[in-house]
Amino acid sequence: MERFVLTDAQWSKIEPHCLGKPTDPGRSGRNNRLFLEAVLWIVRTGSPWRDLPALFGNWSTAFRRFRDWREADVFKRIFDALSGEADMEYAMVDATIVKVHRHGQGAKGGLRARPLVVPGAE
Repeated sequence: MERFVLTDAQWSKIEPHCLGKPTDPGRSGRNNRLFLEAVLWIVRTGSPWRDLPALFGNWSTAFRRFRDWREADVFKRIFDALSGEADMEYAMVDATIVKVHRHGQGAKGGLRARPLVVPGAE
């Protein structure tokens, strides 16, 4: 599984907000990018942490690290850093993705197509 979500440009914006550096004693920030890819895999698939592929390392270690980052508000800092340059790509609304409520489609209780009756046309 060599396909990842984060591009190099995205990672360069995220990296300064991550916990730890490879030179730190104890728990280091070794391979923060792979850890963040693991978190994105969990979010994208909706799988439990126990189903994390071995490519990302031990699921228990990844979960503990996730919990530490959550408690340290790292994800909030990352979100704040990335949301400053919002592209409005996902805020665009057009008719290809908007569904009309069933009442607007002529369902029970909605609009009804009535035949045009012209008096004396029969």
